Amino acid sequence: MAVFCFGPLPHERARVRITEVKRRYAVAELIELVSHSPERVQPFCRVFGACGGCQVQHLAYSAQLAWKREVVRNALARIGGLGSVELGATIGMDDPRAYRNKMALVVDHSAQPPRFGFYRQRSHDVVPIDECPVVVPQLDAALGALDAMRGTQTTERMLADARHLVARGAHGQVVLSVTSERASEAVHGAAMSLMETLPGLVGVTNSYDRSSANAILGRQHRVVGGVAEIEAEIRGVVYRVSPGSFFQINTEMVGRIFDFLGARRAPRGTMLDLFCGIGTFALYFAKLGWDVIGVEENARAVDEAVANARLNGLASRATFVAGRVEQALRTEPLRSALRGAPTAFLDPPRKGCDEPVLAAIADARVPRVWYLSCDAATLARDLKFLAAKGYRLETVQPFDMFPQTGHVETLVLMEYSDPVNR
Repeated sequence: MAVFCFGPLPHERARVRITEVKRRYAVAELIELVSHSPERVQPFCRVFGACGGCQVQHLAYSAQLAWKREVVRNALARIGGLGSVELGATIGMDDPRAYRNKMALVVDHSAQPPRFGFYRQRSHDVVPIDECPVVVPQLDAALGALDAMRGTQTTERMLADARHLVARGAHGQVVLSVTSERASEAVHGAAMSLMETLPGLVGVTNSYDRSSANAILGRQHRVVGGVAEIEAEIRGVVYRVSPGSFFQINTEMVGRIFDFLGARRAPRGTMLDLFCGIGTFALYFAKLGWDVIGVEENARAVDEAVANARLNGLASRATFVAGRVEQALRTEPLRSALRGAPTAFLDPPRKGCDEPVLAAIADARVPRVWYLSCDAATLARDLKFLAAKGYRLETVQPFDMFPQTGHVETLVLMEYSDPVNR
């Protein structure tokens, strides 16, 4: 039986206490390390082990990269039946800290004044924080300043209404969204003092009308001070992003993925970017000369993608469609576009692609399929489906989009075995 326990590293021996037993696995807590790995290092965050945000800060970074490559290899072999695949070494960061351009904090109302932090591991208890070494410097500075303001009257009133604080940072600027159950006058009242005090803060919004108790952002947004968006630039493409934008949290690694894609150029034509978010990859492909059709379920993200296309002078090359991908691909002219497209690019959420999406691509016999995944297990499942439909793996390249965590991003190229008879 597998026993899941936080703390021990590969090849270490430990004494653990079983805390939960399921039918096929058990959960345990660490009591004592009996032997230590030479790859164990001192974590650099003072709340590591309590905060659930990072899981492998105690593993040397080179070992993290090697381990993540094996995570992908094992998933492809075990789930996908793709055991003889060539994998590139995981592409990592020069400095695997201070990379997250977004943070989502939980407000803890059990304290007075309310405090904020991240969830404790395997819990909904809040670990209070006033600094975070994995967020970009402007967010870290704003976090410390906001903690120092907790006792002021306007900030305390705002936190009393708040459920989550979501901030995005880029180029020294920060925008903050405060999530409340309903439109909050306390958030409006605190906006000016926040913008005067927090380093780099250029805008405050109030997010409300949540779709569920677990939703971090609401369905309604209003600007209560400054601006709602800031600009981020990656390899010559400029993006206007808000705290709630569907935008990757590690811009350095997105740039490296861009470089990897750009070095493997294919004949130009129409490309379908499925699950396109705010057009992060669609606009890069358009800049390279592709005509891109992006499909995205979130209508607000589509509006941002259209605006970003105009911002970059790419509106004539990039078209965006709002709708569920599996439904959109059944309609004209998208169905015809898919049949005529030399390339499709997939960047689905963690749950991967629904089978109708993969079936539509396979039925259209799209010659080249790029698949960018943040979950090795669902990636392996989806690649197995495409392989059974005549696609072969050409490239499998892991990227460390989330250093210090157990997550790994993987970029895969598949080609249809008989594109001549398309």
